[in-house]
Amino acid sequence: MADALFHGELVNANRLLYTPSDFAKNNLLYIQEIGELAAQKPHKSQRENLASYLFFIVESGQGTLQYNQKLYHLAAGDCVFIDCHKPYYHESSHDLWRLRWVHFNGISMPGIEEKYRDRGGLPSFHPENLNGFNQIWNQLFETARSREHVRDMQLNVELAELMTLLLSASWHPENRQLTTKRGSLEAVRTYLDEHYPEKITLDDLSSKFYINKFYLTRIFKDTFGQSINQYLQEVRITHAKQLLRFTKKPIETIGLECGFKTAEYFARVFKRTEGISGRKYRSLW
Repeated sequence: MADALFHGELVNANRLLYTPSDFAKNNLLYIQEIGELAAQKPHKSQRENLASYLFFIVESGQGTLQYNQKLYHLAAGDCVFIDCHKPYYHESSHDLWRLRWVHFNGISMPGIEEKYRDRGGLPSFHPENLNGFNQIWNQLFETARSREHVRDMQLNVELAELMTLLLSASWHPENRQLTTKRGSLEAVRTYLDEHYPEKITLDDLSSKFYINKFYLTRIFKDTFGQSINQYLQEVRITHAKQLLRFTKKPIETIGLECGFKTAEYFARVFKRTEGISGRKYRSLW
C-alpha cells in the first residue's frame, strides 16, 4: 500500500494504491485504488481492458463520461458505476470538478454488475441522498490506509455495502414512474407470499389487482429484480425447506402442499434450486 498526495499540472489528488492479499483476490471484493482529486485544468482520463470496476462521486463542477458509445453529462451530486474492461473516458469541463473515486474488483463482480444492469442501473445516476455513498467511501478510505490485519475482510464488507446501495438506489430515470405502482406491487407480492400453495396464474393476478398482465410482468421484474414466476418458486421452495427440516411429512406431500403440481416437478425444481435432492437436504440439515 502506498499513500501519496499528487500535485500536478492537471490535478491535485490524494491517491491511495492498495495491494490485496492472494486470499482477497481469490475470494473477496477488494480495492485496487481509492482517492479524491481536484482538477486544475480541463483534462481527460481514458482507459480500456482494465480488470477493474469504477465508482466515483462528482462533488462539485461538471464533466462528461463516454461509456458504451454513449455520452453522459455529469454535475455535482452525480455518481458513476462502470465496468472498466470496456473502453471509457471521463473529462472535466471548464467548470473544474472534484471527484471521489474507488477502483475495485472481485470474483463476484461480473455477476453483480450484470444484476445492476438487469435492475435498470445506468452508468451515471443522481441519487436523492449522497450521504450513504460518502459514508461508505470514507469507511473504505480509512480501512484501506489502516494497518488492521483483517482489513481485507473489512474492505469486502464495505464494498458489499456499496454494491447494496448501488442496487437499491441506482435506477434508470424512466423507472421512477414505477413508484406510483409500488403499493400495488407490494400487494401482489404479499398475495404470492400468502397464497403460494394455490394455483396462481398471471391472468388471475391481472384480474385481481386490475393491472394489465404484460405491464405487471414488466414492472414486477423491474422493481424486484426477478419475474413473478421466479419469486413464487422461491417462496414455495423456502416453505418446502422449512417443512423438510421441521416436520416428518413425506417429501411428495410437502411438494404438493407448497404448490408444485406433481412430486416429480417438485423434485426437479428443488434439485435445480438447491443443488441436492429434497431427501439429501433433509438428511444434511
